[in-house]
Amino acid sequence: PEEDCRPEEKDLLHQLSLAASSAAPPPGSPAGHPQTAPRRHLRSLERQLQVLRGVAQQGAEPDSLIRFHDVDFPPDESMVTAKTKKKKKPAGKGEHKVFGSPDVDEPVSDTCCSGCGAVLHCAAAAVPGYLPSEKYKALRQEERLSGATCQRCHLLTHHHKALNLHMSADQYRAVVRQVRPRKALVLLIVDLLDVPDSIVPDLPELVGTNKHVVVLGNKIDLLPGDSPNYLQRIKRQLSRYCQDAGFGDQVTDVHLISAKTGYGIEGLISSLQSSWRYKGDVYLVGSANAGKSTLFNTLLESDYCKSKASDVIHKATISPWPGTTLNLLKFPIINPTPYRMFRRQERLNAASRQTESELSQDELKRLKHFSKQGYLVGRVGRTFRSDVGSRRDEIEFDPDSLAFGENEDGETRTTAPSRSSDEFTFNELKDAHWLFDTPGIMKEHDILSLLTEQEVMSVVPTQAVVPRTFVLKPGSSLFLGALARIDFLQGGKSCWFSVVASGRLPVHITGLEKAGSVYEKHAGRVLLGVPLGGSERMKDFPALVPEEFRLEGRGYLEAAADIKLSSAG
Repeated sequence: PEEDCRPEEKDLLHQLSLAASSAAPPPGSPAGHPQTAPRRHLRSLERQLQVLRGVAQQGAEPDSLIRFHDVDFPPDESMVTAKTKKKKKPAGKGEHKVFGSPDVDEPVSDTCCSGCGAVLHCAAAAVPGYLPSEKYKALRQEERLSGATCQRCHLLTHHHKALNLHMSADQYRAVVRQVRPRKALVLLIVDLLDVPDSIVPDLPELVGTNKHVVVLGNKIDLLPGDSPNYLQRIKRQLSRYCQDAGFGDQVTDVHLISAKTGYGIEGLISSLQSSWRYKGDVYLVGSANAGKSTLFNTLLESDYCKSKASDVIHKATISPWPGTTLNLLKFPIINPTPYRMFRRQERLNAASRQTESELSQDELKRLKHFSKQGYLVGRVGRTFRSDVGSRRDEIEFDPDSLAFGENEDGETRTTAPSRSSDEFTFNELKDAHWLFDTPGIMKEHDILSLLTEQEVMSVVPTQAVVPRTFVLKPGSSLFLGALARIDFLQGGKSCWFSVVASGRLPVHITGLEKAGSVYEKHAGRVLLGVPLGGSERMKDFPALVPEEFRLEGRGYLEAAADIKLSSAG
């Protein structure tokens, strides 16, 4: 409650609320022209502010502080000098020092992080949107805060390090609930490596029962083709899972895509432009780590986005760590007029006739790169491009814009000398519709929430999954790291077990009578791999809970069942 806050916390809460109302204009209002809006971020920022008391009371040990170093803003030596004469401990393997210090007295900005959407400030490191005060003040003084990313996004992008932030699952869901009163299309992103758990079960309650939902099965490039028509089978199964989740008639279409390699993206764009067209905003919704931000970045460089936007809008921060996006990110959607759709189809037809020898070196390099990482690769191109280096007195025009009296996408424009070429004008955005990237819904039972960032990198597949098949006799045990153990207790014959999981996650086979001692001796160590950190790490890790079930085999040509481990395989 606000009555219990200290005076400085009350002041910071007031600043955060004012910043939230000005930094997050309604989706229909153009960037740079904020309107008075309900302070929809106030409740979440209140919760975030509550951690300040806890952070201040805990008082971190000097040796445990993370230090952030930025080459553009060298640290003040007087600020980082140790106050004690204790012997410094050497940095452990994989640790990253982070320089900088918070300043509660510095006012909160009205600018959001371009990577995750959180309001930028330097008040407390545990609150989303934090920047070290030294860098925050310098950027603010130089008026360069608008393009900045917060400390957490910087570490995720450049050092693959994740900072623990105090945000509850309810705060993530509260941001997604902003969709309810709006006329919008919902793109539900589903992780095909984690179905049905990655399907948000209460989606109608979150976004409203009056929304059309297009289901996108992502990461199809990582799944091996185990039959001639496996894509159709996966698509049918995904539709059944959505019906079982209670979506009913809200689901209007289902697509299998890879946001990373581009497979299925052009087909998705054509479908959206033909069905939804330009009726309202579009929201990317899904569970954490399903690939929403990757899809956001891919669409930002496609025909679904205004051509100028990719030069103006910063890409979303992506990482295997769940909950990377903390607030709404957006880009303006292009209006799919008949002329644009005709031009787009011409480009797609020409691309389908291209041979490998006709591709550019960059495109060939990209295709070869993704072909090594995934089974399915696609190409995502652009029909309309923003020519940043064109002559300032050159007039580019779109006959369709002239015919319909539109000012879309910058194809009909002259560049005013007094205005920066990397900014949208008011007229370009006054009637725009937007695509939003929302925070990932945290799953209730997700093993990733128990792992460190290094362990997450081992568990989450980033390359094509190669199934590992083992023939187990009755009385055998199979360990998937130290995350799960499957005991084959009884059976008339040997059984085939195919493990579909990250290749970096070890699989170990042993006898049932030795399984207990193997787990006790090797859990937390190299043999089982994940978790890693010895007996000290396993003290904090939950014990395995047994669950017994009976399966009836269907022969060696057909699988009897799938045993799914949330986010692990």
